[in-house]
Amino acid sequence: MAAAFRQFACLGLLASVLSTQAFAAAPREPAAPGKVVVAGVVPDEATRQGILARTREIYGADRVVDQLGVSNLVAPPNWNQNVQKLISPDLKHVVRGQLKITGNVIDLTGEVENEATRQQVVSQMSAQLNPTYTVRNGLRVSAAGQDVVDATLANRIIEFEPGNSTLTTNGLQVLDLLVPVLQKLPGRKFEVIGHTDAQGGRSHNIALSAARADSVKAYLASKGIAAELVQTSGVGPDRPVAPNDTAEGRARNRRIELRVMQ
Repeated sequence: MAAAFRQFACLGLLASVLSTQAFAAAPREPAAPGKVVVAGVVPDEATRQGILARTREIYGADRVVDQLGVSNLVAPPNWNQNVQKLISPDLKHVVRGQLKITGNVIDLTGEVENEATRQQVVSQMSAQLNPTYTVRNGLRVSAAGQDVVDATLANRIIEFEPGNSTLTTNGLQVLDLLVPVLQKLPGRKFEVIGHTDAQGGRSHNIALSAARADSVKAYLASKGIAAELVQTSGVGPDRPVAPNDTAEGRARNRRIELRVMQ
């Protein structure tokens, strides 16, 4: 899961990620599978140590990656204690997610196994906090087959020609690996989500990411995946998985995400 306290702290887990930060930002380094990254900025050293200690207690010290800093921030009253309440064993039910705290507003996204867990995680979180905090539930139930799709795409990038939506030869080869996987999920629907790095104008990148998602849909349709089963969207640079200040990070952010839908 992943998490971020935007103005004060942020927690996150990828297969386990935790992060804390003053402003929304990706961890300095991507999380290795099974690791929990604590990243960002908090108001003081006591808060930093408290969050790290709580995270290590929940996940084990060997899994926690410390990217947490201190800055001159003004936090809400008892913010340190409230943040530590959020770092609970319930978070271990969430994968591929983000916990993002902006002042007293908490956004939790990611995937859980079933609807009961989706409701339980957020209700338990809300019960730990006073009424000045707002918890927004962005969790969704994992669809059957998502793990197989993720495994197929792991460490592979669906590549495009620079600056346009034309798939490269390597990109086509990755999709050729994906087609038989999708064919083994009869009756399921899929969402293809396009992403870009942060270079260039946002409106251009939104349009480019959508065009790239459409190109993937068209290729899948040419290989027998019914077009009506595939929806597309483009989010441009808005959901980075790595910093945009390095060539490697930008390459990781230029990606296609494929979600199996309920």
